[in-house]
Amino acid sequence: MSTIAHAAAITPLTTADAEALVDAARSAAEAAGVAISVTVLDAGGHMLAFRRDDRAVLISGETSTRKAFTALQLDAPTADLVDAVQPGGPFHTLPTALDRPLLFIAGGLPVHRDGRLIGAIGVGGGAPEQDHAFATAAISTLS
Repeated sequence: MSTIAHAAAITPLTTADAEALVDAARSAAEAAGVAISVTVLDAGGHMLAFRRDDRAVLISGETSTRKAFTALQLDAPTADLVDAVQPGGPFHTLPTALDRPLLFIAGGLPVHRDGRLIGAIGVGGGAPEQDHAFATAAISTLS
């Protein structure tokens, strides 16, 4: 099987997947009593779904999107990157060196299917560890 044929076999992240991720993250946050914003991006960085709870702080919409973008671009959970941007870390200058909306705060996760990167989810509005937990809960529901 050629590489191109194999790549085509991977189902991309769909709008239905994205909406399911948003619903699952919001459900987890609601159970914890936290108002959040959730952003889901496809593999190309295009927004597939976004939702900000009425009670969520306004900036959470921007932070959820930036967390998703960062997780997508680096194919890593943003929680794993926090130390990398500290002084002396390997990515210390990355946030200012690139003209990209990167955010190195926990709450962004890449989304994989069959080992391939197909998108990302970002959650904002809670404490960073809460946002990470809500995003993780959402991804665990994706089939």
